[in-house]
Amino acid sequence: MSLFERYLSLWVFLCIVAGILLGQFFPGAFQAIGRLEVAQVNLPVGLLIWVMIIPMLVKVDFGALHEIRQHVRGIGVTLFVNWLVKPFSMAFLGWLFIRQLFAPWLPAEQIDSYIAGLILLAAAPCTAMVFVWSRLSNGDPLFTLSQVALNDAIMIFAFAPLVAFLLGLSAISVPWETLLVSVLLYIVIPVIIAQWWRRSLLAKGDGAFSAAMARIGPLSIAALLATLVLLFAFQGEAIIAQPLIIALLAVPILIQVFFNSALAYWLNRALGEKHNVACPSALIGASNFFELAVAAAISLFGFNSGAALATVVGVLIEVPVMLLVVRVVNSSKGWYERR
Repeated sequence: MSLFERYLSLWVFLCIVAGILLGQFFPGAFQAIGRLEVAQVNLPVGLLIWVMIIPMLVKVDFGALHEIRQHVRGIGVTLFVNWLVKPFSMAFLGWLFIRQLFAPWLPAEQIDSYIAGLILLAAAPCTAMVFVWSRLSNGDPLFTLSQVALNDAIMIFAFAPLVAFLLGLSAISVPWETLLVSVLLYIVIPVIIAQWWRRSLLAKGDGAFSAAMARIGPLSIAALLATLVLLFAFQGEAIIAQPLIIALLAVPILIQVFFNSALAYWLNRALGEKHNVACPSALIGASNFFELAVAAAISLFGFNSGAALATVVGVLIEVPVMLLVVRVVNSSKGWYERR
């Protein structure tokens, strides 16, 4: 893992502090940034989100889709957990914890928005960081690449309908046009740009591709952190008033991570898949494409929304929790392979 990746939670925490302080001392500047919109799309944030997402999508090789035939059982588990369990279990956990158990400690006007943010987080399967988790668990690289490529291909078509359906189940209305614009801006167009860029770099040789990825990788994390500073500059008042919110939002996210990773890991074992396939299958089921979730939350609900805050909590806990899951799957290899 790079320095940025290893200490991502620390950088996120520092961005929270910096954003809150800057928002308190320079409110006029951030209000001016918030007004830079075209068709309800904030231009500075839109640019930052493209810088976040596109370098990660350059890593995705859609040509690896033919590899799914080599591990049909593992791919089946991945698709089942990512698309039929994870989003629905998060919608249930959001309803249980945010709307029921924690409601007395949360601002009533933001309850729907918090649940929407959790759903957005769960509906976006991990794209970039899963390569890191797979490498740390000695996962099969071709399987990891094929499942990421397949998930991203499905996400182009399934993300908007799935989010709209789950929000509808939670009695949260979002205009279809806004949701489709978000998918176009933050999935379809970035995928097209990234794949064109990938082919251009690979045409110059593997060395040129690796060198380019080494240069642009840090830009993605830097753009994420800059977006978080902006977001918390707008969220500062709410967090200072109720700092417990972040801890409460973390509860359903943590439960979802451990439940889905354990389910995918166990299903792969029950179906007789190899350990180096079960690990990345479990890890992609536990982690999220949080950059997309943050982008969609801001686009759909705005900087000041509970949805944006909920997705950022996912970023905050991603690295330490996923490192714990990696440690569990590595240490349980003996149990996994015992028949």
